Amino acid sequence: MNDDVIVCRCEEVTAGEVRSAIRDGAVDIAGVKRRTRAGMGLCQGRTCEAIIARIISNELSVPLEHVLLDSVRTPIVPLLFSALAGGADE
Repeated sequence: MNDDVIVCRCEEVTAGEVRSAIRDGAVDIAGVKRRTRAGMGLCQGRTCEAIIARIISNELSVPLEHVLLDSVRTPIVPLLFSALAGGADE
């Protein structure tokens, strides 16, 4: 995969940026995420996590199943303060 290929569409992170993050010390998805924001967009990594894991596997010469995936987080939705106080019908 060429360095200019976008692997995270939400944050527009390229394969080259992922490889640079790995050279800077990232060894798992969370490390790449901290350095590049890949996986922090609307899809929360659902689209790019597998691609990033494969790049990590190739760059570090480790089996794909040894690449640590990022932790799954519950989606958060905005609430009105009135809803928290129990005064809203919404």
